[in-house]
Amino acid sequence: MQRRILGATGISVADVALGAMMFGAMGNPDHEDSVRIIQRALDAGINLIDTADVYSGGESEEIVGTAIRTRRDDVVLASKFGLPMGADPNQRGASRRWIVRSVENSLRRLGTDHLDLYQLHRPDHETDLGETLAALSDLVQAGKILAFGSSMFPAETIVEGQWAAERRSTHRFLTEQTMYSIFTRRPEGSVFPVTERYGVGVLTFSPLNGGWLSGRADLTSSHRASTRPSSYDPSTPTGQAKAAAVAKLTTLADEAGMTLPQLAIAFVRAHPAVTSVLIGPRTQEQLDSLLPAAQLDLTPELLDRIDEIVPPGTELDPADNYHATPPAIEHAHLRRR
Repeated sequence: MQRRILGATGISVADVALGAMMFGAMGNPDHEDSVRIIQRALDAGINLIDTADVYSGGESEEIVGTAIRTRRDDVVLASKFGLPMGADPNQRGASRRWIVRSVENSLRRLGTDHLDLYQLHRPDHETDLGETLAALSDLVQAGKILAFGSSMFPAETIVEGQWAAERRSTHRFLTEQTMYSIFTRRPEGSVFPVTERYGVGVLTFSPLNGGWLSGRADLTSSHRASTRPSSYDPSTPTGQAKAAAVAKLTTLADEAGMTLPQLAIAFVRAHPAVTSVLIGPRTQEQLDSLLPAAQLDLTPELLDRIDEIVPPGTELDPADNYHATPPAIEHAHLRRR
């Protein structure tokens, strides 16, 4: 594994990281098997594990905690907060009240006394950003977290966060976690230039675009398709566009002597703004098939051919980023008097 420094944190991380969303009821319910997969990833040189309180209702954090119990000092441990953890409106978001509770819950489930990185899972449009920064800064001062970051922030909110930290003399967001793949290239036009300008480390997720770039022949029967079937319907205009692009990319990967998912991960690693790409295997077989991508470097010619198939800065399906839709767009009452 190649190592890179995660933004201004000073932390050295492998340029491929392990996403733990698929460990637990959301993916692999076998705890012992999930623990083996995590330990196999660590043995392969991955040192950053990213989980979240909301993944399987905390089950993922418990599995990760078990897997790293005897190897905690070797692991850069990251978790996230902010998405709903119950029906109570106060069990979500980025208020000081919820941050204080959620970090203690995550630490307990993970069996550790600190997190290396704590991330706001999605922007909270109802809480003052300065309030969030102050609460997270207090956690840094208390030693419960070493650094904090954001996830799925648009470029303007990343800038707002940096300015708010400077004005209020708090710690700042040092990382941003964003969706990025050959099929979701929007960050190239706005998010990445901003993170580079402010020295923010970038973690990316969904390099296989939820399975579209996995090389699987029948996506309609995949694990992800069971939760969002319309996104995997090959008869829709976006489905047809993705299928056509997959065919071209598969040929390209074959010519380059690699698999389609390996090409997809190597593509994300190649962007200079990206610190580490998260892979989220559900099985040992999936992990082993993805690990070789950490050793693959794409030539400029190969990257140019990918650009011809999916132009820079574009997305084949805007609905892929549905979790990042701002309230002003999502809720009609905010557009009417």
